[in-house]
Amino acid sequence: MKTQKLLKIPFALLLAVSVVFMGCNSGTNADGDTGTMEVLLHDAPANYDEVNVFIERVEVNNSENDEGWVEINSPQQSYDLLELTNGATEVLGSAELPAGTYNQIRLILSSDGHSVVVDGEKHSMFVPSGEQTGIKLNVNAEIEPDITYTLLLDFDAARSVVVTGNQQAGEGYLLKPVIKATNEAVTGNIAGAVEPVDSEPYVYAIAGEDTLSSTKADTSNGEFKLIGLEEGSYTVSVDPTDDSYATENVDNVEVNVGETTELETITVSQN
Repeated sequence: MKTQKLLKIPFALLLAVSVVFMGCNSGTNADGDTGTMEVLLHDAPANYDEVNVFIERVEVNNSENDEGWVEINSPQQSYDLLELTNGATEVLGSAELPAGTYNQIRLILSSDGHSVVVDGEKHSMFVPSGEQTGIKLNVNAEIEPDITYTLLLDFDAARSVVVTGNQQAGEGYLLKPVIKATNEAVTGNIAGAVEPVDSEPYVYAIAGEDTLSSTKADTSNGEFKLIGLEEGSYTVSVDPTDDSYATENVDNVEVNVGETTELETITVSQN
């Protein structure tokens, strides 16, 4: 199995799964106005064949306690996170909601049905009891009348799968979700292609010392897409998994809200 080279990740992302957006006053609109919330799932890449997560329900909360949870959808479905890279997304649910601010979203996971496939061998993943009660993310999502609010959930498979034990005694796997939430309306994307295709690179969008999005270039054509990026300037780093090729960086890539910045084909050279 090939080894992924990890870049520096913000420490906060390793400790928590919540990210907070600026919002307005909490509470929902009493006048009967409604808007729509749509929840999309996508993923950062990982060095596994599959990472399968079973999601029972998606809910949002419009109060400061546990009494205000509203169901968005009940998918009762398993998702292979590694199929959701390179700009691919899966709709977890969409619902019409009273206008107002919704403070949190949570994913209810099943107690079983999660698995990881490593070198063709399938292993069950145990979910600690805390995660079974719901993975909560602070979002402060402002639902406006007749407007669709799209929330992107980046489920980081590489950091969510925790290996226990060792090869001699036998390895086990835990699922401890690491998720970042982003309001799609305030983001843009970066797209491009890498050649040669057989370098099979990972591609990262880096701001300062922080990796904010990552994917693996398509193994058939070298194309990639990094989504959910806030407006600003990024370095796009192409890191081949084939060590005979060198890392290539493209600096000062500008991202604008609602747009996809198209890069010229990036060529990586052999060492």
